[in-house]
Amino acid sequence: MISLISIGLLSGLFFSSTFILNRVMSLEGGHWVWSGSLRYGFMILLLLLLLPLIQGVKSTLDVFRLFLRNWVFWTIAGTIGFGGFYSLLCFSADHAPGWVVAATWQLTIIASLCVLMGFGRRFPKKVWLFSGIIVVGVLLVNASHVDWENIEPLLLGGLPVLAAAFCYPIGNQLVWEAKKGKASLPNISSPLLENPFNKILLLSLGSLPFWLLLIVINNPLAPSRGQVLSTALVALLSGILATGLFFLARNRANKPSELAAVDATQSSEVVFALIGEMLLLQAPLPDATAFTGIFLVVSGLIFFILFQDS
Repeated sequence: MISLISIGLLSGLFFSSTFILNRVMSLEGGHWVWSGSLRYGFMILLLLLLLPLIQGVKSTLDVFRLFLRNWVFWTIAGTIGFGGFYSLLCFSADHAPGWVVAATWQLTIIASLCVLMGFGRRFPKKVWLFSGIIVVGVLLVNASHVDWENIEPLLLGGLPVLAAAFCYPIGNQLVWEAKKGKASLPNISSPLLENPFNKILLLSLGSLPFWLLLIVINNPLAPSRGQVLSTALVALLSGILATGLFFLARNRANKPSELAAVDATQSSEVVFALIGEMLLLQAPLPDATAFTGIFLVVSGLIFFILFQDS
């Protein structure tokens, strides 16, 4: 469990770059559709360069064959888990600071439990208690930021993140269940899926139709050079390094409580994002309510580590 948590925390550090850089691009006028679609375009390019070096050209071609054998499944899982999740996060960056988005994103903890229950998993009561502590912390962070006379930033900055919090675990769990051979899903059990970068490539390829459709519908102005560079950096830090580490931890999880604990490590992103915004964007120091919320979020994660199901 400690090993899984450590890998998850490292992924949280790299994931936090997403919230900071998305906020930077938003403040500079970059369209949220490009922030999302370019990231996954760069991820695919990076993986096509990386995977042949790691596993050879033949195994990389086998990944594409695995995609083509179940392209409908990968398109559905990629659209939900990568496309829906990240487009909503990019949209929310136009309406809320990065560290607030990161804090709200921690609702994925309770969302993950609901998704896992939907797939027939059950948890000890203390898992729900620890998740509840994290949720209360998220609510306090948002309460400290919202101007109650104008709740539009809350609706446009918060509700999309709530939806994204469900999209990400749904996409991930679909792959996990299909890998385990659940009868209602195509059996995609393959040694190739033991490499988390192969899984990232498969889901990224599956999300491409979604991104192309978003570009056509929104018809955004061409991205600036700064936005292109920022999305390339997000693709490397968050899309490749962070997601690879997160999938590695999930692959090593053998029971529902371990899966829930790995998902809970994402709560560390809010701390990393806050520190990053204060250093890079001179974001003001949060008030006492926000700090209380952050404390509860981190405490919920610590409880997961100390009192995990034996």
